[in-house]
Amino acid sequence: MGTPSGRDEATPRPAPGTDLTIVKLTPDGREATRYPGHALPGPEDWVVARAYWVFERKDLGYLVFDPRDVFIEYFSLTRPYNAFALYTEDDRFKGWYCNVTHPSWVEDGTVYWHDLYIDVVVYPDGRHLTLDEDELDRAGLAARDPALYQMILNARDELIERARTRAYPFSEAPS
Repeated sequence: MGTPSGRDEATPRPAPGTDLTIVKLTPDGREATRYPGHALPGPEDWVVARAYWVFERKDLGYLVFDPRDVFIEYFSLTRPYNAFALYTEDDRFKGWYCNVTHPSWVEDGTVYWHDLYIDVVVYPDGRHLTLDEDELDRAGLAARDPALYQMILNARDELIERARTRAYPFSEAPS
């Protein structure tokens, strides 16, 4: 498996219509979860996939994932974040769940995304909620790796601004 940094070659994008695997990595690089997806059309520097919530109902208090919910997942190959548009199985838009990450990459039909603590939820009415800033603080990156720490904060701010202005991928879901 490759790494999120130091990649010189162009990242091959899966062709729309192909099945793929999506792997989430923890901040320390360990695999957290792996699930199937189906590639959809998207801009050159993004991988777009459809995936389904196949687990039990999960009520986070600020967003609920129900069995058979549909996720349209947008993985940036150049920017340090991803964004998941969440729909009910009958196509009602529930909102966005976004992750600050290293830029995603693709290897052998697998999309990898390396989570970096902060998440942003964007509701259909445009309100947003930033999550896990306490986890970022506990990680000690401000002292240990100030450049990475600042990149994470900048990515958070960019996600919030893109949602506010409905820039891609936020332009792809109903308002």
